[in-house]
Amino acid sequence: VRAAMTRLLRAEGLDAAGYADAASFLEQVCAERPGCLLLDVNLRQGTGFDVQEALARRGVHLPIIFMTGYGTIAMSVKAMKAGAKEFLTKPFNDELLLEVVRDAIEQAGQAYAQRQRQAQIAQRLAALTTREREVLDLLIQGRQSKQVAALLGTREVTVKVHKKHVMAKMRARTLVELVNLCTMLGMVPDLAGLELT
Repeated sequence: VRAAMTRLLRAEGLDAAGYADAASFLEQVCAERPGCLLLDVNLRQGTGFDVQEALARRGVHLPIIFMTGYGTIAMSVKAMKAGAKEFLTKPFNDELLLEVVRDAIEQAGQAYAQRQRQAQIAQRLAALTTREREVLDLLIQGRQSKQVAALLGTREVTVKVHKKHVMAKMRARTLVELVNLCTMLGMVPDLAGLELT
């Protein structure tokens, strides 16, 4: 079955590899490569849920499509709650499998691009000086330069210089764009009530 599925996926132009057991897969898996995982619930050693947990612990973000010959509602709920993309009960047709795999790969590609974008923004953030970071934190709270100066015990003109450096280093043209960048890093949990000027 594994060989047949691998051939089917390759015939559709997808880069597919089959693994005889969980250990072989976990030795080869790459956290930085977008893709998806077709995973049987019942394995020779352990279960597919064990693999799902191992990937989560490693921070590997692969959409998982679970397969089983005898699915139960409880099993399906457990898989989905842990982040599975799909739960297929055997037998299923090739068209359904290919559709689910393509959706999962598209989702993985988008998530990968998002993580890459967040990493780039985090690098920019790390380039800020301590004072620039303090200014940034107050700016994304909606504070105006005069308020930032008062809170930091400095002059408004100095804050404006720091603000200019922050905008340049973060590659943001406007404060709204700056807030959006910081939101991607989870730095702005609630945007309600912000006054951006």
